[in-house]
Amino acid sequence: MAEILLIKGNEALAEGAIRGGCRFYAGYPITPQSEILEWMGKRQAEVGGVFVQGESEIASVNMVYAARALGVRSLTSSSGPGFTLKQEGIAYWVSAEIPGVIACVQRYGIGDGFIGAGQDNYWQAIKGGGNGDYHLITLAPNSVQENMDMAYESFELAEKWRHPVLILSDATIGQMIEPCEVRPYKEYDKDQLDWAVKGTPIGQPNKIVSDVTYIEPIDEWNEYYLNKCRKIIETEQRWESIHVNDAEICLLAYGISSRIAEGAVRKAREEGIKLGLIRPITLWPFPKKAFSELKNCKALVTVEMNMMGQFREDVILYSGNKYPTYAITTAYKVPKIDDIIAFAKKIIAGEIEPEEVF
Repeated sequence: MAEILLIKGNEALAEGAIRGGCRFYAGYPITPQSEILEWMGKRQAEVGGVFVQGESEIASVNMVYAARALGVRSLTSSSGPGFTLKQEGIAYWVSAEIPGVIACVQRYGIGDGFIGAGQDNYWQAIKGGGNGDYHLITLAPNSVQENMDMAYESFELAEKWRHPVLILSDATIGQMIEPCEVRPYKEYDKDQLDWAVKGTPIGQPNKIVSDVTYIEPIDEWNEYYLNKCRKIIETEQRWESIHVNDAEICLLAYGISSRIAEGAVRKAREEGIKLGLIRPITLWPFPKKAFSELKNCKALVTVEMNMMGQFREDVILYSGNKYPTYAITTAYKVPKIDDIIAFAKKIIAGEIEPEEVF
């Protein structure tokens, strides 16, 4: 019989990572993700792993670089300005093909920001980050269970592609408490990894895990990395579709906003309004294949907790700009079902234009 825990989202993420084989964690406390550190501090000792509260976010992300280069499944986590401090280290992960995992529990605001919920790390997570051309494989949980499951699978996904994985959660998902089915422990042998650094007898060749600048002809590496990204885009797109085949207006939302959007779809359907929902589960690669399911769509509406409609830009891009695309932006406030339905009614009535939203 499955074990069910009543657990916080942040704790579920940490436990999912532990059961997925994580045996090294380094991080630094910052609201609203500090429960990940607290849980890891207790559980790593119980499973024979290592927990380090680093002196800073910068130190922590580079500790994970080192541990992961040795083959140990490793995690770091942060939020807001702490996530910003980790970007240089993450860029080095990509360049050195370090399959580390990072969780960002989004909080709202510019600079130091606020400790409440938000979804305004989208540009940074998907478009920005460190220097150079790269993306992170980005998973977007919308429940405590998905926090558990995405952390649980993240290491195998990262190892499959030798590429970092980002779990882009948010403060509401991280702090809410829900029933969660616990996953079994995964068997994992780091000594079987042919890329990992191991002890080498004197006189035998050493293995190097390093930034590409020092070990690869750059033109060859560029083509190799682009081909890898193309394969990830083709094979790793994930999404959930709700009532999209006959939808006249299709919502797009991820994380906590998608929970509210789903509620709006169900209530609107009761009122005879043909609302649908595409929920990206991967934000990169963006699930552009999902748009092929739209048969009767007149407009797209993103629902997102930021000011500028960050997510809307990618929806326009990946839909091929085939539909008028609107945005419901709520800053730090969780969207409301009735507000979404009222917005849809205004579109149907021709009372609002896409360019007016932003």
